[in-house]
Amino acid sequence: MTAREKFRAEAAKRVLIFDGAFGTQIQDRKLQEADYAGDLGLKADQKGNNDILALTRPDVISDITRAYFDAGSDVVSTNTFSANTISQADYAAEHLVAEINIASARIARTLADEYAAKDGRPRFVAGAIGPTNKTLSLSPDVEDPGFREITFDYLVDVYHAQAASLIEGGVDFILVETIFDTLNAKAAIFAIRRLARELGRDVPIMLSMTLTDLSGRNLSGHTVEAFWYAVRHANPLTIGLNCSFGAEQLRPHIQLLSRIADTLLLAYPNAGLPNELGEYDEQPQTTAGLVREWAEHGQVNVLGGCCGSTPAHIAAMATAVAGLAPRPIPQADTFTRLAGLEPFTLAA
Repeated sequence: MTAREKFRAEAAKRVLIFDGAFGTQIQDRKLQEADYAGDLGLKADQKGNNDILALTRPDVISDITRAYFDAGSDVVSTNTFSANTISQADYAAEHLVAEINIASARIARTLADEYAAKDGRPRFVAGAIGPTNKTLSLSPDVEDPGFREITFDYLVDVYHAQAASLIEGGVDFILVETIFDTLNAKAAIFAIRRLARELGRDVPIMLSMTLTDLSGRNLSGHTVEAFWYAVRHANPLTIGLNCSFGAEQLRPHIQLLSRIADTLLLAYPNAGLPNELGEYDEQPQTTAGLVREWAEHGQVNVLGGCCGSTPAHIAAMATAVAGLAPRPIPQADTFTRLAGLEPFTLAA
């Protein structure tokens, strides 16, 4: 049975549990420059480069991952959100991208196999790929709207390299998350499908969009519905929303996506909205109560947390949705559905 088939089989039984935040968990450990830099001898300061901890403090990443498995996670992601050549160039660490991704994937894979061996319940690893800090759809120069910092082909190569390393490290799926630019997501899809052809095997894709404001659009201007029509061809294992907002604010957008997406729905909101200090203080039981409502109404298949969420949030979610039926996947229709910034349906 392939990873895709095994995951879908488990998702048919219950609402699956994803992991929570890595960034805020790392921040809570108050690490210093020496923790990040290790003995790598890089030419730039590394504090804040969370991804490189897979090389310099793998115990930290292992501890956080283990805490999420202990909390009840069926799926964990790798700590590789910015482990690409574009983002790592800020730390003069772009030559270590492959090493970072392989190391982080192996940490998660080892623990997933360990927990699965304990109780026979499958555990899965999603190789996390962030959006990079560049956008294909928008110019960073207000005086030159046609200017782009990168090209589509270059971004494809960046994503391809990261995905290949994550697969080498043993992940089950590639998670393209926090998608603020739909064209960036298309580059990621192109890269992963190219990798699948090269490997001669299925490389399941998980996609998660992030909203810029409460109107329900991402930075490139696409609505949730338009985004789905723009990426549906990728046959994603899951589609969903993460970051930007808490569960309360994401509710109407989850409801919409749940109605139209003929695949599994993954939702991992922030732990509420940040307070005036930029900190997240929504309590685990509050978050769990909000996402339980989604599950009670048959709107989600996989639940987790993004910024500010902790193992306690994940444990509370797992308890809150235990025994609830997973969302039934809607039957695909035969209409032609297209997307600009708005969705377009061509009906006979």
